Amino acid sequence: MENIIVAEGLRKEYDGFALEDVSFRVPGGAIMGLIGENGAGKTTTIKCILNLIRRDAGEITLLGRDNLREERAAKAGVGVVLDECVFHDALRPRDLERILAPVYPTWDNGLYRDYLDKFRLPGKNLIKTFSRGMKMKLSLAAALAHRPQLLILDEATAGLDPVVRDEILDEFLNFICDEDHAILISSHITSDLEKIADYIVCIDAGRIVFAVPRTHAAAFDAAFGEPKVEEIAPVAAHEDEEDDFDLRNIELPEGVTLR
Repeated sequence: MENIIVAEGLRKEYDGFALEDVSFRVPGGAIMGLIGENGAGKTTTIKCILNLIRRDAGEITLLGRDNLREERAAKAGVGVVLDECVFHDALRPRDLERILAPVYPTWDNGLYRDYLDKFRLPGKNLIKTFSRGMKMKLSLAAALAHRPQLLILDEATAGLDPVVRDEILDEFLNFICDEDHAILISSHITSDLEKIADYIVCIDAGRIVFAVPRTHAAAFDAAFGEPKVEEIAPVAAHEDEEDDFDLRNIELPEGVTLR
């Protein structure tokens, strides 16, 4: 099965943070969930993939094309939905037809209007009157209307009520029915990924902790979930003491290794 995204050895350094040696592949017909705490490196990874920031090292191909040397051609087949609607509040959904049609050669006005109807979005109302859920559905309609092969989603379901989230997740599953399609979705809502993701990649402090099929997600949730905190008396730490916690000491499912 052809890989839709190939990321090898990504590195990006900021003051106080570094994305280090991030590598993964998203095959066609699959949904990959990217998880991690806020500040772990999920959004930085996505920005590198979309070439919104310049990586310090590494290689990325999208749909078989280098995302630097063939950026325009690579991005033509990508639909993007971010955690905030990027369309100005003074616009109406119907305005996006004339704005986006010249940008995407494969833009389909009929398909876009079909999605507006499907998502029950009034085409003539100002976007500023839309709820967050409506804005996310509008972003998804626009992303799908140019018939992409790849969807990249950064916290696209955050802050949505469960009914709207399920509606959007169903649309992701419909999209992935075509094995030439793939989805990379960053989310801190693990219940969403449990429903739809084929693979889970966990990033912590700029490094990949694990990358596994969804079938192992429950075991990793038990291993890496937040521990129950008991109130105990504070203990003074000695300067020469070291934290002996090591991810390599965690018992993992058979056949799974940490990277």
